[in-house]
Amino acid sequence: MALLRERPTAGPGPAPVATVAAHPKVTGLAVACLGTAAAWAVHRLVPAVPLLTAAIVLGIAAAHLPGLRGLVRGVAKPGLSLAGKRLMRLGIVLLGLKLSLNDVLGLGWATVVMVLAVVAATFFGTLWLGRRMGLRGDQPLLVATGYSICGASAIGAVSEVSDSDKEDVATSVALVTLCGTLAIAVLPLLQYPLGLSDPQFGRWVGAGVHDVGQVVATAQTAGPGALGEAVLVKLMRVAMLAPLVAGVAVHIRRRGKAAGRTEGRRPALVPLFVLGFLAMVALRSTGGVPVSVLDAAQIAQELLLATALFALGSAVHLPTLARTGGRVAALGLCSWVVVAGVSYAGVLLTT
Repeated sequence: MALLRERPTAGPGPAPVATVAAHPKVTGLAVACLGTAAAWAVHRLVPAVPLLTAAIVLGIAAAHLPGLRGLVRGVAKPGLSLAGKRLMRLGIVLLGLKLSLNDVLGLGWATVVMVLAVVAATFFGTLWLGRRMGLRGDQPLLVATGYSICGASAIGAVSEVSDSDKEDVATSVALVTLCGTLAIAVLPLLQYPLGLSDPQFGRWVGAGVHDVGQVVATAQTAGPGALGEAVLVKLMRVAMLAPLVAGVAVHIRRRGKAAGRTEGRRPALVPLFVLGFLAMVALRSTGGVPVSVLDAAQIAQELLLATALFALGSAVHLPTLARTGGRVAALGLCSWVVVAGVSYAGVLLTT
């Protein structure tokens, strides 16, 4: 007993506890980095498979393989959770360097209005339909966000202010990634039956496909002209991320106030990572950022998002997903039809 009483005088006692607490996070981050490296290898071997798509698929696989399941759902879980949140925020900040206000304004006001209409119709239509279908929690909000803005990145951004359930986030990310991947194979087959020229096809892809990488993979099948149009229109949709996140934060604050809740976490009207995103947009718009810096930032952004998506994929539990998978898949299919149909009409009206 005397020895136990004398221990605090021998040195700082809490240090071993802190070391033990930090170790699982290090393990999880290491697992996420290894998963990203594997996804990069898959992308290099099969360039048609986007890096982000490979990352989330490998994350889902790691959560269900007998040899890795225990690690992912056990000691590595805290670090994977950290990667899914913090690295996602950093990736979203760097995403702003892809967007220049001059490029967006160069599209013309007709195209800007078209993109706004596509985003609004997809977001509110999907949100309404998801509620009508009785989907749980924030799934309708997250799916609507992913389909209308920029896929998994937008889902991660909105989930930060909505404090969504981790499983809802993982399920929504898996769904929007699956549909975006299918678009790479399906949409090029529809170009000529729909009577779209190469530039029109590029605009349709940019307005209707979710993730930036998926847009590039789909539009490049019609040549550089289509790819250029697709990227510009897509970045216009990315610009809608900041006002959408702010709008969700305002809605959550008002809902909490109406319910008489004054305690607990209140989401910031404009989260710090969204301010960082806007700052990067402003920086890119100055035209003073060297190309080498932009290239390095793009690589870092893709790696950060891939690591975050691997972590989110590792949170997917397929047996649980199967119980509501039919309704979620139906919502995703309907939302896909809405965004493709509205964007197609918009392209025909503006070109």
